[in-house]
Amino acid sequence: MNEKPLQSILPRSSFPLMLVVLLGPTGVGKTEVALELAQRLKTEILSADSRQVYKYMDIGTAKPTQKEQELVRHHLIDLIEPDQVYSAAAYARDAEPLIQKAYARGQIPFLVGGTGLYLRAVTEGIFEGPGADPNFREEMDRWARLYGNPYLHRKLQEVDPQTAARIHKNDRARIIRALEVYHLTGQPLSDYHKQSSWGRLRYLTCFLGLTRQRDELYHRINRRVEEMVAQGFVEEVKKLLDRGYGPELNSMQSLGYKQMAEFILQGGNLDKVIETIQKETRRYAKRQLTWFRQNHAIHWIHLSSSQTPSEIAQQCFTFIESFYSKVKPKDFKNSISN
Repeated sequence: MNEKPLQSILPRSSFPLMLVVLLGPTGVGKTEVALELAQRLKTEILSADSRQVYKYMDIGTAKPTQKEQELVRHHLIDLIEPDQVYSAAAYARDAEPLIQKAYARGQIPFLVGGTGLYLRAVTEGIFEGPGADPNFREEMDRWARLYGNPYLHRKLQEVDPQTAARIHKNDRARIIRALEVYHLTGQPLSDYHKQSSWGRLRYLTCFLGLTRQRDELYHRINRRVEEMVAQGFVEEVKKLLDRGYGPELNSMQSLGYKQMAEFILQGGNLDKVIETIQKETRRYAKRQLTWFRQNHAIHWIHLSSSQTPSEIAQQCFTFIESFYSKVKPKDFKNSISN
């Protein structure tokens, strides 16, 4: 393992703008590689997963185990109750002081996850927009329950086709937020994004993306869902329902929890439920890759089953070292002065 501190590559004045991001689709193997890479970087992990922020939702979100958290300290997990609301803007606000504390400790901040909007909120900033309108949101939720999420998505297409094109037809929370912005201001959310500084890099970020051949990735996803059930995923969802966290909550509408809650409340065939979760997870992985490929700054590392997490982490470390060794002081100034 390379023991040379990565920070020593750059002038001390430049170091506090470095940020390393490890991303990739669900099931690709980020956790194992991140644990190895964090130790090489001598830093801690900032999770960038929109579901791992919820307490009590461990198995279905593949949250790092207690042993993994003892090996490398993790942040930005178990932040809120499942009935609380959380946003990418809130995530960016919570991540910022942790990034600054990492700099103060002489560490390079290390973001790991598959939630593209969270990663973008930290690296580029995000448009927060006007405040919420609870009555409007309640009405939109009622429409979604009556007519389905795609009905709201069609409404969004009518007033803001650009934003609608970026949001999946079943992503109720984001659809309602975009409709809410238009309802409150009369202006599409896409127009606000064009007018703001959103999209300009706030740090000199080294983006590393993990990917695999599709068949291998899908096989890993299928196996992971089966392992989740074997680890007690059904019982985890039962406990959430028993605590009063209903299936209508955003947290309980997330992948896997939605299908398992329906199975528990309505009955059915568990094997069929597992197949549905596997299929939807494969579709989600495909959407994640589509999102990430918009970012041409990502250095993609193609994994194979013959590689160990340690070997992949060393490959990542070598690229990070090369990336920052080529940086000029003006690049650091430009990354944040915009």
